[in-house]
Amino acid sequence: MRIGITGSVATDHLMSFPGKFNDSLMADQLHNVSLSFLVDDLQIRRGGVAANICFGMGVLGGHPILVAAVGHDFDEYRSWLEAHGVICDQVHTSTTAHTARFMCTTDQEQNQIASFYPGAMSESRELDLAVVSQRVGGIDLVLIGADDPEAMIKHAKACKELGIDFIADPSQQLPRLDSQQTRDVIDGAKFLFNNEYEAQLIEQRTGWSASEVLDRVGIRVTTLGKEGARITSRDGTDIHVPVAQEKEIKDPTGVGDAFRAGFIMGLDWGMDLERSAQIGSLLATYVIETVGTQEFALSKSGFLDRLGRAYGQRATTDIHDHLVCHNP
Repeated sequence: MRIGITGSVATDHLMSFPGKFNDSLMADQLHNVSLSFLVDDLQIRRGGVAANICFGMGVLGGHPILVAAVGHDFDEYRSWLEAHGVICDQVHTSTTAHTARFMCTTDQEQNQIASFYPGAMSESRELDLAVVSQRVGGIDLVLIGADDPEAMIKHAKACKELGIDFIADPSQQLPRLDSQQTRDVIDGAKFLFNNEYEAQLIEQRTGWSASEVLDRVGIRVTTLGKEGARITSRDGTDIHVPVAQEKEIKDPTGVGDAFRAGFIMGLDWGMDLERSAQIGSLLATYVIETVGTQEFALSKSGFLDRLGRAYGQRATTDIHDHLVCHNP
């Protein structure tokens, strides 16, 4: 399949707070918060949901098409992604703005407080999926990730008009989308990705019940943190996939993006929903074991061994011939 991934490309500034945010938050003063956390670590890494997902897919042997807006400072990042199999010739490069910035602080319980500066991402509304599809010889599937809100709506509309299957994944942009915008991005999607909190926010924003959401999207994939993931569909499918055991926890940033990358690669390989989620869950453990969203490396034998131990030998057999780990 030719798969397009839309969404943010960013530089991540990741900080670690040695305490607990909750110790500084007072329930009766949440309307009047003014806090500063002294962090003890700063890591500057490559990030952005679209780039993270593309990187994960590339490491597994895929060649996703990055459809995003970047700054004039993207050259080094472009080389990195292309070296990992990502097709970057469809990105829009701003002549005035820097690539977006993500600033995130994580406490010792893995809670996070983050801010995002869009920069060049605001120009992603200038991208046209119809043009991109024509240039690359057609697109079979598009993930619509967190991006400039106008771009997200534009991409969803284009997919519907062009008859392209799409995955709605509004994630971090849900707070910026109003009720109608949320409906516009989600309605008609083949898949909807969300975590537990986002699932409730989506239902609140759209005014749709959980069953009504499924009527609109068909298949819903909800990540549940350490409890794994749940897949539901309008035909009654209800699958729970537990997490693959991590060796250690270093930083959760980008875990959801890695899950999506593995899930999409499972679909590309012709795997069923459960197996696709298992691939995603294992790839997510590689991210949580490292600091940074694109700092992990895979070996085919290592990935297959961990997949078999987590989900059984049949899982290893199913993907053996498809997996081509790309670590230049």
